[in-house]
Amino acid sequence: MLLSAEISMYPLAESYIPPIDGFIEKLNSYAGLKVETFPTCTVIMGEQERVMEVLQDAMVWSHEKYGKAIFVTKFILDYEAL
Repeated sequence: MLLSAEISMYPLAESYIPPIDGFIEKLNSYAGLKVETFPTCTVIMGEQERVMEVLQDAMVWSHEKYGKAIFVTKFILDYEAL
């Protein structure tokens, strides 16, 4: 099933731009997804299982590399956002 996920990251750090840029780069490194970045969020679209797998992996990676962050996400099943 197709899944579109909109995600915004709010690092809990004074220097917040590098973690956001790193997270977006990480999302773009995965195959099999469409990724589009906007000023306030990034939209990831693909097969539901793949999108969820990538989000889990990228959020763990981000925490290990940059520390704590808040992620606000919206999920829309069966919708092509891009």
